Amino acid sequence: MGGGTPKQYRPIGGVPIVLRALRPFAAHPDIVQVVLVLPQEDAAEPPGFLSGFCAAPGSAGCSIVAGGLHRGDSVRAGLAELKETCRVVLVHDGARPFVDRDVIDAVIGYARNGEGAVAAVPLADTLKEASRREPSRVFRTRPRARLWRTQTPQGFPRDILVQAYQRAARLNRRATDDAALVEALGVPVRLVPDSIRNLKITTAEDLELAELLAAEP
Repeated sequence: MGGGTPKQYRPIGGVPIVLRALRPFAAHPDIVQVVLVLPQEDAAEPPGFLSGFCAAPGSAGCSIVAGGLHRGDSVRAGLAELKETCRVVLVHDGARPFVDRDVIDAVIGYARNGEGAVAAVPLADTLKEASRREPSRVFRTRPRARLWRTQTPQGFPRDILVQAYQRAARLNRRATDDAALVEALGVPVRLVPDSIRNLKITTAEDLELAELLAAEP
């Protein structure tokens, strides 16, 4: 995204990305607590719009905590902040501003039944694996049947997610999503069909696309 304002604070249609990501969860009737994990310096002195959001009525007990060097460190920090009464946990990327309510509901439903669940989209593109020695050369083509691209939210029974991270810490393992660690426990993880609209803002092109989506009636 280049220098300047961190991507999660950049506006889409005049609303910061992270605020768009938070609102559907804070307003959900089944969600009793929202924990926002930020870089340490931001957690110590959050932007004013976040402080105001977390203090507002109906914000589902929003609180802000400092994350860590790696994604797993940040998830663990968020888990430690949760009330004991929270038995189901959803993890969502702060750079995904367009999550649908139906997807949140479906993920919660699976987690309440003792399983993991991930928002996901079936792959539509052909996959090429690059050569290790020559990164620009195709090594082989991977079949795309039965492959899905995972998104967030991802939801789990809290005790299972805690176990998954404890195991990962013992084995010194990391993963690019929470579901991979839960899968390693042998716990079923379900796919919740999602939309490509639930994009993660990563590049300047993503930001341009998000502006178009936000402008739709």
